[in-house]
Amino acid sequence: MDFGYSPKVKELRERVDAFMQEHVFPNEHVFEQQVAEGDRWQPTAIVEELKEKAKAAGLWNLFLPESELGAGLTNVEYAPLAELMGRSHIGSEVFNCSAPDTGNMEVLVRYGTEEHKEKWLKPLLAGEIRSCFGMTEPGVASSDATNMQARAVREGDEWVINGSKWWTSGACDPRCKIMIFMGLTNPDAPRHQQHSMILVPMDAPGLKVVRPLPVFGYDDAPHGHAEVTFENVRVPYSNVLLGEGRGFEIAQGRLGPGRIHHCMRSIGCAERALALMCKRSTEREAFGRPIARLGGNIDHIADSRIEINQARLLTLNAAYMMDTVGNKVAKSEIAQIKVVAPNVALRVIDRAIQMHGGAGVSEDFPLAYMYAMQRTLRLADGPDEVHRASIGKIELGRMLPPRS
Repeated sequence: MDFGYSPKVKELRERVDAFMQEHVFPNEHVFEQQVAEGDRWQPTAIVEELKEKAKAAGLWNLFLPESELGAGLTNVEYAPLAELMGRSHIGSEVFNCSAPDTGNMEVLVRYGTEEHKEKWLKPLLAGEIRSCFGMTEPGVASSDATNMQARAVREGDEWVINGSKWWTSGACDPRCKIMIFMGLTNPDAPRHQQHSMILVPMDAPGLKVVRPLPVFGYDDAPHGHAEVTFENVRVPYSNVLLGEGRGFEIAQGRLGPGRIHHCMRSIGCAERALALMCKRSTEREAFGRPIARLGGNIDHIADSRIEINQARLLTLNAAYMMDTVGNKVAKSEIAQIKVVAPNVALRVIDRAIQMHGGAGVSEDFPLAYMYAMQRTLRLADGPDEVHRASIGKIELGRMLPPRS
């Protein structure tokens, strides 16, 4: 494949980068102040202001490949833009390109009815509401998603939903108006046809956001990661996506793009950590020399550059495979980057923290928060071990005869 950026992507990349430099980075501290000083669980004025600026600049909904509703970019073309957004913890939302909304919008584009699209997709694309995705559960080992036990039972023209979900990112946000709930609908069906995805309004009677779950002490307000319970929640039967028992079929389409978007942002995060590392190591002296020249620090900087470039090329290759042969065929490549990208980012951030000394673990720099988020990403959308098992199984499958 050609790893060069097309003129269209170069132009968009320059515009996104300029917007980040002019509007996003200078306002990170404003966002943090507004969260700290007001009601932590209300949208911040600064992010809403920046969203309007991004929309006016034509830098809106840059994801959504194969849809006239997005910017018309392939996964390969979107990759460098997501990387730029990932350098800031508020970057993606400003461009309406943040998780879990991007994945949920892709699901609605692909599998929603016209009614679903009018009611939920349209305001999501406009940035007027947000959404969440209910999958992980507190009572089972969610690394095996077929363990999900939250039930949706059909009663006439309705689903009746009972159970618990947690790590439902975005559910604490008052702008979150719709959840894509994945639950058990037919326990007697084949294992991967037992679950369905159902649209559940957040104001449905019986749905309760129990609490936000902090990540290494960070609550990610006003977004948050919630524990949610369902007690006889009733929604129309027509809220099912694609059809009963097709939840895992949808998940294959949803999680591929979601995983690659996470990886693209991880690379951006690593790039920022490397830039901070270089700046700190050349500006500070110890024992009469710049920190960059002490011990093996210059090797750490070199290793970081090598690893970031390797991760980027692997990610671009996975994106190319998704664009050319589809998510199913690119399953191994997607799994590979999901293992590599957050682990590379963690190593680079850790080196940057070490060169910052005590400042690295403080809130004066973004490194501690970046480390917490990247460590969490080794669990989100499947733990490393599950992805490694998938990669190994595919690799062995090329060598060994099929089982009789």
